[in-house]
Amino acid sequence: MQDLLRRYGTLLTAVFVILTAFWLLALVVLPNFTMLESSFRPYLPVTEIGGPKDVYSFGNYLKFFANSTDTSFLGMTFQMPIHMKIFFLTVWYSAIVTLVTFLITYPLAYYLAKVVNPRTLPSLLLLILIPLWVSEALRAFAWYIILTLNGPLNAVLVGIGILDKPVRWQQGVVTPYDAIMIGLVYTYLFFMLFPIYNAIQSLDTNQIEAAEDLGSPWWRTHLRVILPHAKPGIASGCVMVFMLSAGSLLVPVQLGSPRSLWFTQTIQQWMLEAQDWNTGAAYSLLFLLLCIVFVFAVMRIFKVNLSDIAK
Repeated sequence: MQDLLRRYGTLLTAVFVILTAFWLLALVVLPNFTMLESSFRPYLPVTEIGGPKDVYSFGNYLKFFANSTDTSFLGMTFQMPIHMKIFFLTVWYSAIVTLVTFLITYPLAYYLAKVVNPRTLPSLLLLILIPLWVSEALRAFAWYIILTLNGPLNAVLVGIGILDKPVRWQQGVVTPYDAIMIGLVYTYLFFMLFPIYNAIQSLDTNQIEAAEDLGSPWWRTHLRVILPHAKPGIASGCVMVFMLSAGSLLVPVQLGSPRSLWFTQTIQQWMLEAQDWNTGAAYSLLFLLLCIVFVFAVMRIFKVNLSDIAK
């Protein structure tokens, strides 16, 4: 606060504080408290709201544990509530998307930060940023066309002999969620790339050269020098990609099938199709708790603070 007062003066600092407080209160705190209050109230006709049936209970949350179905996981078959199954499948495949995104972007981020010629770097960054100029809806629809039975991906794979015949990617080749994961990796790739790129770029190149001069192989240099320095960027990227993937609605709707429901689709069904905003609010709070748990888990794994992730 003292730095703000010294740099911008009393008037501008007061404006910044008021705008920040309005943002947090009106756009974050109040909507979430309203959703919390609604999640404990039953879904009733308008004429019965405020009547004797309008009492607080855990009924909306208990729907999450209703309607069990057979579930297979890692060779085991057991009973699990259908909405809980969708919830955990969303978590599982969002984690896979996060891992695949990291494996793709880390080498690219290192190449951009430490290998590429500084003169060509702006052009490469521009080429990378161009897809962000197109809306997520158009990118998801483009992947829908690419992954169709008679689409260009099948044509190329059949043409070079990798596939004997076209496959239905949206129905799933390995899992029912193949097409969704492909779309999510492409859509949120940049949210992993740029935090890691910024973290690696801040690393002194002399440290890498010193490790190489001491005989360290390339994998040990990355493991002992570069990765520890890039931990805040990796943690920030993992948090953003996981939360955006788990909370995505457009990509699962566009690229999914009836066998690959996403948890956000369940929330949408409660709120928009069933018009049961109370149960939808309960499910939304469960999803919010998932995101909070994931953020703290990432902070614990990478041993970073919340301020490091927010940089």
